[in-house]
Amino acid sequence: MTTELTPPGRGRGLLDVVRNRYLLSLIVRKEVQVRYRGSVLGILWSYIKPAVQFVVFYIAMGVFLGLNKGMENYAVYLFSGIVVMNFFNEAFGNAARSIVGNGHLIKKIYLPRELFPVSSLWVAVVHFIPQLAVLLVACLLFGWRPGPLHIAAIVCGFVLIGLFSLGLGLLFTTANVFFRDAENIVDLIAMVATWASPVLYLWTMVRDATAEAGVPWVVDLYLTNPLTVAVELFHYGFWVPTTDHHGAWTVPPHLFSVWTPVALVGSVLLLLLGEVVFHRHEGHFAQEL
Repeated sequence: MTTELTPPGRGRGLLDVVRNRYLLSLIVRKEVQVRYRGSVLGILWSYIKPAVQFVVFYIAMGVFLGLNKGMENYAVYLFSGIVVMNFFNEAFGNAARSIVGNGHLIKKIYLPRELFPVSSLWVAVVHFIPQLAVLLVACLLFGWRPGPLHIAAIVCGFVLIGLFSLGLGLLFTTANVFFRDAENIVDLIAMVATWASPVLYLWTMVRDATAEAGVPWVVDLYLTNPLTVAVELFHYGFWVPTTDHHGAWTVPPHLFSVWTPVALVGSVLLLLLGEVVFHRHEGHFAQEL
């Protein structure tokens, strides 16, 4: 019986993550512990940071710009978008820095390299859960009564962000090994992402503005963004069941029949592309680091 040999530093891709689940759990635990080492408040920062972020955005957009006046339960609308964007920014940002950040391990021993960006995704999930719990409590206080389609929209939005952020993370963590400028691009994407999706405003504002400018096709391009789709899925799952749905907000046309499948397929393709690029270059990570 012969055993197929694997070149040093080359694994079997994301399959190695599945086969090394216990090792993945250890890395996730280590990342969480390291982040809060020496911290007095610890995991409470997962509540404090989004709370401060929510207050700032609510005052700026809801009070000063008046979005809360003509919109029912604007606070729920706003926070349901914020938790999506926080999840994406942390998962993507940490994954993009995961290989360089764990260079001391990669240079000493061989571990399946995909464990590091995937562990970053799971660490983001750990910090996403407290925010989700706060959002659920707020929704219940506002009379949240979801149906099966609302729950399905929430699950689909969560999966969509996970796939999209991991795919981007694999691409940028590979680029970051060879070009440290990639970290600056990651920061730019995180900065733009919140404003390029209907987190603080209504997607109908984009529709009306592009129609008035004579470029209505821009809204279709806008809706191909997986982040836009994920935010709207969370709005539909969390915010809509708390309202009478008589306001200015409407579900984007074909959200479930067209844009969600397009976003899911695009995110899966991005994940496959990220894995191919990552797998092709992982054999050089140790020497570059």
